[in-house]
Amino acid sequence: TVAEVVPAAVSVAREAARGRGLVALDVGPIGQLLEPTGTLEFEQAVDIFAEVVEAGAAAGADLIAIETMTDLQEARAALLAAREHSSLPVLVTMTYEATGRTFLGCSPACAALTLEGLGADAIGVNCSLGPRGMPPLVGGLLRWTALPIVLKPNAGLPRPDGSGYDISPEEFAHSLAALADLGVQVFGGCCGTTPEYIALLRRELEGRTVRRVTRTVPAAVCSGTQAVPIDRVRVIGERINPTGKKLMKEALRRGDVDYMLNQALAQTEAGADILDVNVGLPEIDEADMMVRTVKALQGVTDAPLQLDSTDPKVLERALRVYCGKAIVNSVNGEQSTLDTILPLCKKYGAAVVGLALDEHGIPATADGRFAIAQRIVKAANAVGIPNEDIYIDCLTLTASAQQEGAVQTLEALTRCKKELGVRTVLGVSNISFGLPCRGYLNTTFLTMAMVAGLDLAIMNPNTPEMMAAVRAYRVLTSQDPQSTDYVAAYADVQIQTSQVSKSAPAAADAQINTAGGDALFEAVRRGLKTEARAAADAALTMREPLDVVNTSLIPALDAVGDGFEKGTVFLPQLLQAATAAQAAFEAIKAKIAASGQAQGSI
Repeated sequence: TVAEVVPAAVSVAREAARGRGLVALDVGPIGQLLEPTGTLEFEQAVDIFAEVVEAGAAAGADLIAIETMTDLQEARAALLAAREHSSLPVLVTMTYEATGRTFLGCSPACAALTLEGLGADAIGVNCSLGPRGMPPLVGGLLRWTALPIVLKPNAGLPRPDGSGYDISPEEFAHSLAALADLGVQVFGGCCGTTPEYIALLRRELEGRTVRRVTRTVPAAVCSGTQAVPIDRVRVIGERINPTGKKLMKEALRRGDVDYMLNQALAQTEAGADILDVNVGLPEIDEADMMVRTVKALQGVTDAPLQLDSTDPKVLERALRVYCGKAIVNSVNGEQSTLDTILPLCKKYGAAVVGLALDEHGIPATADGRFAIAQRIVKAANAVGIPNEDIYIDCLTLTASAQQEGAVQTLEALTRCKKELGVRTVLGVSNISFGLPCRGYLNTTFLTMAMVAGLDLAIMNPNTPEMMAAVRAYRVLTSQDPQSTDYVAAYADVQIQTSQVSKSAPAAADAQINTAGGDALFEAVRRGLKTEARAAADAALTMREPLDVVNTSLIPALDAVGDGFEKGTVFLPQLLQAATAAQAAFEAIKAKIAASGQAQGSI
């Protein structure tokens, strides 16, 4: 049992150390995939790791070394268990492929942002590659964390004849020790290394001075596979929110998570960098729906999430299962809110949105809103949240009712950016409520806000003129070098325009294709199980089962497989696509069975 093995291991390590070093409790992977990629629930993983941590701490381990992690969510579970069940220092190392990502797609940036936020004392790399493959990984980590970096590479690769590894102790020690010049502070070895490797490494390091690198971590958020630096105007998609949205409310009442997934994918494809997630309705269990939605979203999109709720219990449950560094929306100037939400953000390493209002409402003036922002920033700093993780919302008021409020909002926004050194966020579309041609006002106000210093625009990315304003602003302020993103978005506009003039029969054919084949292709590619089944049923009303398989199902799986090979699709998305394809194939098999056709023909 754990209670027997761990103390015995600590005792053996203590005896071997002979008083010359510290004894670390080694914590490795469980051997099961966590949700949504696998079936192991997050809290089950935390409990498994907690048992090991408690046993190691009780046995007298000096520190905890969490290592050989390929799944950032599993590393999170182990780190939370270490923090919640011991007071020992914790090192966390992930293992990376030659692509620069772990097997499940985690990059050094995502690992660094997430693990530092959760309270790791040092992070780094173990196993993976030999010393020659370490510099790019070290560079990625150094850019995104101020923590000490740990390196424990393999002795290269095993030789085909089984005679050991292909990097000698001398080469290993020399190559690895040279990385002290990059700022690496903790060294060791993994697969293939022996006492000789470590002894030579120690000798190489003697007399070397670790380069002290002054590091300032950029403001950023991330999912488990994608980091989004806030180095330009970024768009937060607003559509997963029931406020003013009848269809969203209906979906929440019936527990239709697939509706939220469709909203998410539509927004990211339109250009959203981050997705706001608000599932609050009085008649549903908000916490349960938030957790279900967050898990499901992480299975189909790599966009970071902004978790949006006024209930601290909902936020904590969402933060606990969220893999990455999230934004919490929001706190305000009320002391009770600051006292409950800010500690949660600190514990889980989240950024926070601060609303410039308090128990007295929204101040009419820029000075009043700025004063509340100052209080929020001071309170956040006091619990250890740096300015880089604070986003102030100076609040957009409806111009039809408070016309002078627009100027006050923009003035307060500029002051927060310049005087407080924080970043800013606004919900843009409130400005036009109650007025005709809302798009004109929204786009103009958005442009004014960007000029005033807006960093995050909460908006509907499916509104073409607003996305065009963001992309154009990025070009004109050199936030889009060589206009790369702008060209990618609009290079084919003329082609798209010409397609509108299709003949009626051609358009009808396209509609049939979308209802059948293309819809199935997209549902499988996106990993949408329910939609894949429905699309397959629709396709089978117009086409033969073999045709559906050959022209929709197989091409979709081929596209996902190609993406996986190229490193643009990762294992979670691959598994989701396979699950969606299986759901579609069940419909195909049912159709064949009903017709009496032999299934062996497919």
